[in-house]
Order: sequence, then structure tokens, then C-alpha cells
Amino acid sequence: MGRRRAPELYRAPFPLYALQVDPSTGLLIAAGGGGAAKTGIKNGVHFLQLEQINGRLSASLLHSHDTETRATMNLALAGNILAAGQDAHCQLLRFQTHQQKGKTKVEKAGSKEQGPRQRKGAAPVEKKPGAETHQEGIELSVENLKAVQTDFSPDPFQKVVCFNHDNTLLATGGTDGYVRIWKVPSLEKVLEFRAHEGEIEDLALGPDGKLVTVGWDLKASVWQKDQLVTQLHWQENGPTFSNTPYRYQACRFGHVPDQPTRLRLFTVQIPHKRLRQPPPCYLTAWDGSTFLPLRTKSCGHEVISCLSVSESGTFLGLGTVTGSVAIYIAFSLQCLYYVREAHGIVVTDVAFLPEKGRGPELLGFHETALFSVAVDSRCQLHLLPSRSESLEWGGTTLPLAAAKLAPGEWAACLQPSAPFLSSPVLRVVKPLYLLTSFLTLLQGVFLCGCCSCSVSGLLL
Repeated sequence: MGRRRAPELYRAPFPLYALQVDPSTGLLIAAGGGGAAKTGIKNGVHFLQLEQINGRLSASLLHSHDTETRATMNLALAGNILAAGQDAHCQLLRFQTHQQKGKTKVEKAGSKEQGPRQRKGAAPVEKKPGAETHQEGIELSVENLKAVQTDFSPDPFQKVVCFNHDNTLLATGGTDGYVRIWKVPSLEKVLEFRAHEGEIEDLALGPDGKLVTVGWDLKASVWQKDQLVTQLHWQENGPTFSNTPYRYQACRFGHVPDQPTRLRLFTVQIPHKRLRQPPPCYLTAWDGSTFLPLRTKSCGHEVISCLSVSESGTFLGLGTVTGSVAIYIAFSLQCLYYVREAHGIVVTDVAFLPEKGRGPELLGFHETALFSVAVDSRCQLHLLPSRSESLEWGGTTLPLAAAKLAPGEWAACLQPSAPFLSSPVLRVVKPLYLLTSFLTLLQGVFLCGCCSCSVSGLLL
């Protein structure tokens, strides 16, 4: 059986490093570039229109914003304002959509063309410097707002940016170890303090004003303004490796489903040094008010590069330095979806399709959708079928109508050890009657011939 593949949604003419999804418009925003080196590789932010076509989620290039010599390495989204980390600076961008008078070509994502082009005979469109529009009926404009330097180390570089809960402030962190808080949109600095000895790897702002930072000094800290509240200690209830130092790679706040007033914090821990036989990486869920660890689980031996939490807090998305992509259930930290080396090179960012706005319309019958980007210039789509209505077997999604489950529960995972189903390895987390229902359903599928899998010799 061949390696599982994820659909390629879009391919940019430059390496991709950052990703955001606008819930109100359904825009997928991917950014990156080749930097200041004169290699001919562009730098830009691409705005992609997501839509359902014949039951499949597709993307078309709506607008290409040229960022000149600056590659965008990280993004944060607040309404129609983007905060883009470009070298040592943070650039604010404002985008707006409106009806287009002329007609232009729709550039379908995933085409062989490396970048936008117009079909011959298309109506001419007035172009602004650094902007190209390609979606019929809708056009998008991007305005550069204020920019400010956010990192002041000898080799300055902004590594992370995020907005607070009401989008009035944004926080930045970089290689100099300082956290800086800025007003939006004036970018007036309101706070600055040293959070780590060395680089800040990630940070997250909670709705109560608390800030979590993780750095290369192996520490994870919780701050109230510039005052240290506590340090995180993930190994208190987890594994201990005396000879293997770990550092925190990522941190994200997430809602607790059905409990809107509660929060969880999720962190990723990776080995601080590369080893010939790498130890596993770990996911940890924390109580969002006490910051005590709730559970820690291994997430494999591939080094994790990025983390995302779905809007409802139900799912976690992971990317690895070897190009793999996974989706985990946030409550139990169990893996629901995994594609090995989906990109074949480091995954730089992952983002879930929002569950509000246009999200449900675009999601269709799937439970969630995760987008991933990598240095290979590709944006890929990862769909998780509704767990109450389907089951994936050997790369094929089978209906599971006989086993209706409550949202957030995983029915079963079937991993055949041979081309036939005579000796499956079945892990059931609901009562055993689900197994009987599932086998009965498979028998019906076999008899009606609607399954494309090889089930020769199946005896039920």
C-alpha cells in the first residue's frame, strides 16, 4: 500500500513560512519569500479564496502583495489587520475586499504555474505596484500601515507575534530575549522586559492578561505584565530523562469545549540537542488558571516544529521538521490523523479552518480541516472526517452510520495487518457492540460493491 498523501491546495513561487485563516471572509493567507538575497525569489503575502467546488475544498489566488526585499516569517491576524514579522521589524497590513468591476482570470491553486499569470485575451486590469488580483467578481486591496523594529540583538530577528483577546495590543519576541507589547494600530510601545536568556521561541497571550513565553534557555514562564507569576515544570507528572535536556518549542492557549470560561494551555517539548537516536517529543496540557500539568503524552520521535489549536479547543495540529503533519484530540492528547513526510521538508506553520463565520460552509461533512505550509512552497490540506459518521481504513474513508457518537469521541481505529480483514488490529473506545455494528456495516459494503478496497476473501 502506497504512502498516504495530503491534497496540495496551493503552490507559491517562494518558500512559505506563515499561515492564517480569516473566519469572516474564508481567506487563507500564506506568506514567505526568499529574503533580501538577490536570488530572484520573490517575497510576498498571498491571499487565497477558499470555496467548495463539487464537494471538494479548493483555493484560488485572490491577491498577491509584494513585500519587496522582506520575507514574512510569522503572522498574526486581528480582524482585517495582519501583523507580519519581517526580519527585525513588525509590519502592520490592512486588507479589504470589495466587488471588482472588471473580469480577471481565476488562478486555481495547485496548478503547475509557479505564481500568478493571466490568461490570454483576459480583460486588462489596472494594477497597483506590488499588487496582483486574480479572482473574478471580488478584489482585495492591501494597505501598509505602520512598521516598527521589535528586536535589537546583534543579529536581530522577530520570531513570534500575537494579538491579545480584544486586538488592542500585540506582543512580539525575538532573538534578544525581550518581550515587547505594542498598541494597535499605532505600534506605540507600552511594555518591555527581558523574559529569557537567549532567544524567545514562542509566546501566547491569555484573555486575563497573562503571557506565557518559552525560550532556548529551557524555561517556560508565566507573566502578569512584566512580573513573573510562575515557571512551568512539565516533567513533574511526566517522564524523566536525566541525560537528555528538553526545551519548550511552542505554547498555545485553547478553549475548553462546552466550558467557555475555562482555558487550557498546550506546550510542546523537544530535545534540546539533536541525537543520533532521538528521544520522543512530548505534548503537555496545562490548567489555564493554575498552570499545573494535567497530562503529558509522547507525540513521536520526529522533532515538532509548530503547533496550532482549533478555535473551539477540540483539536491540536502539529508539524515536524521532517515534513509530517498530525491532528490530535486536545482532551486526551490522542492522535487522530497523521501523514508522514507530507511535505518532505520542515513544516513552518499549521492553521485550522475556523469553526465560525464561513468555516462550517467550507468544511462540508468533515469534522475539521488543517492547513500546513513548508519551505517547499506548498500549502496542503488535511481533512478529518466526521468521527461520528466515518472510519478511515487503509487510506479509504468508510461510513460508520451504525455507530453514532457524541462530538469529541473517537469510535475506532482499524489498521489492517494484511490486505484482508481476517486479522485486523482494532482499538475500540466505545462498548463492544460498536464492533459488531461496524462488521455488519462492512459486510453490507462488501455485498453492494461500493468499496474500492481489496476485500477478496473476506468472510464475515
